Amino acid sequence: MRYAPALFGLLALALWQGAVGLFGVPVYQLPGPIAIIGAFAADPLGLLGSLASTLLVTFAALGVAAVLGVAMAVAMSASRLAQAAIQPWAVAMQVTPLPAIAPLIIIWVGDPFSALVVCATIVAFFPLFANTATGLASPPAELNDLFQLYGAGRWQTLRLLRLPAALPYFLTGLRISGGLALVGAVVAELVAGSGGFASGLAYRILEASFRLEMPRMFAALVLLALAGIVMNFGLGAIGHAILRRRGEA
Repeated sequence: MRYAPALFGLLALALWQGAVGLFGVPVYQLPGPIAIIGAFAADPLGLLGSLASTLLVTFAALGVAAVLGVAMAVAMSASRLAQAAIQPWAVAMQVTPLPAIAPLIIIWVGDPFSALVVCATIVAFFPLFANTATGLASPPAELNDLFQLYGAGRWQTLRLLRLPAALPYFLTGLRISGGLALVGAVVAELVAGSGGFASGLAYRILEASFRLEMPRMFAALVLLALAGIVMNFGLGAIGHAILRRRGEA
């Protein structure tokens, strides 16, 4: 069971390479795994450098989304007025398609890196916000009553009861938002790349597609997929370690 994903991936790659060779599929339509590996080997530093640029935007956006999500969730937990004011706008951010507003953000912000971070933050924000808000409201009513019975103030209750209860929810939201931040960074880079700003792995995908360099494009896509898998498992492992350490404490 432990090696099942790797074995399944190797089998899929073998079948893919065999089908491409058997049916004589042109490389500009669908390159095989060997051609993709060759394209990566031809320019590993360039592709990895572009991946680093994309990941820098991703992690910056994830950090901003975490700060904003927790701050707004705490504000909603502390005030009904804040909840009425914040929640509709948070939902509006969630349902607004990024490709429709990314060009405007890039124009308004001006600085390319900051604009990309803003776009990725919009995509990554809502799961962190919603999960943290749910966690802050999760403590049982009897525990709230117990804190009131012992004379705990609002901020003591928040610090000692609500925030610890929200931690697992926050870590779940962080894991979800990690992938979404990467998606947001890629979409923003595609929009920025079509406007002439060359940055990140998404621009390499766009450039390769214009030149019909399909193996290079697939190599960039594979790097993005691997980055997403590593982020997901990495954030999951960090969350598991934090919760386990908290349980031991």
